[in-house]
Amino acid sequence: MKKEETYNESIGKLRAIVAEIENEQLDVDMLSEKVKEASRLIRLCKDKLYKADEEVKKILEELQ
Repeated sequence: MKKEETYNESIGKLRAIVAEIENEQLDVDMLSEKVKEASRLIRLCKDKLYKADEEVKKILEELQ
């Protein structure tokens, strides 16, 4: 089973994709694949941030 990337790994991969696009290092054939990968990574990061936010809210509620 493949290990899911951490938030920091995902952000690093996103930064690399953006750098490739900005430096025009991608040919048109690869651009679509990189955009799909970026979209997947963004969803993964958003999910992780949402889950962390919910956990923090729950912990803070328990402390009150």
